[in-house]
Amino acid sequence: MATVEAEFLRTQLEQRRQRLQIALAASPETGALAQLLQEVDAALGRMEKGSYGICETCHDSIEKERLIADPLVRFCLDHLTTEEQRLLEEDLQLAARIQRGLLPPQDLRVAGWQVHYHYEPAGPVSGDYCDLIHSEDKNGDLYFLLGDVSGKGVSASLLMSQLHAMFRTLTSVGLPLGELVGLANRVFCESNMAGQYATLVCGRASWSGEVELANAGHLPALRVRRGEVLQLDATGLPLGMFCNGQHGVKRLNLEKGDSLFLYTDGLSETRDRSGAEYGVERLARFAAQQSTLPPDAFIASCLKAAKAHSAGAPQGDDLTLMVLRRE
Repeated sequence: MATVEAEFLRTQLEQRRQRLQIALAASPETGALAQLLQEVDAALGRMEKGSYGICETCHDSIEKERLIADPLVRFCLDHLTTEEQRLLEEDLQLAARIQRGLLPPQDLRVAGWQVHYHYEPAGPVSGDYCDLIHSEDKNGDLYFLLGDVSGKGVSASLLMSQLHAMFRTLTSVGLPLGELVGLANRVFCESNMAGQYATLVCGRASWSGEVELANAGHLPALRVRRGEVLQLDATGLPLGMFCNGQHGVKRLNLEKGDSLFLYTDGLSETRDRSGAEYGVERLARFAAQQSTLPPDAFIASCLKAAKAHSAGAPQGDDLTLMVLRRE
């Protein structure tokens, strides 16, 4: 395990130890707290001995994302008891339900825009981020966000939930888009350990057709207009890489019938049987051919093409697509 991650987990354990000691001082007869303190002390002891993060049965490394989610884990997934496996499965099912509950309506018509998205985790939970935020005023601005958190599984889904809460709060402040993304980057960077980051497209669409777009290290957004596609590349680094990162903003106007297409690498990196990726260039050519379709049909056609490219191979990554069409 990397030194930065080990130090992060050590800090987490020490903080838990302090809180447990305070709680036990107030309620010394609480047996559950005393047992939990023993487990924390044991984990800190394993760190001192150099055996932390090693499965006590097979002596292989425990999955990193599980340690981040629960620093007291002592066994890898292959050596959980039947009861532990059942409880883990229940936890994952609950996490999946919570994550689905964070998603916005799949079809949205507001302020002259029609929006549809597709959100498909590769496993029980996803590290992809997708949201649509608009004011109650039907002519108010529409914020649209789509991103991809580093890592996979539970730890990535926790970061996705953090992004959801953060942007839901920040968009209500009314900051210029560049400042909004810059502040989100600072909060995200300061609240997570080194090496955790997220690529993200954050945009604001107005009733007039004007769109502001900040792309934090994500794949190019595609503006689709009458059979022509314009790639809108990144305007800054991914969130969480540097706390003082700058994020530029691109401005464009979408006319009636124009679309904006956002996606994660679960689409662009779909591979065929020879290992060749679908790729952004192929995706742009395909999008140009679908320029007259409404968002839901556009996405359905895109998913069909990606499936044909993969020749039915299992989905290897989380997959999210979003289309905004000017009505």
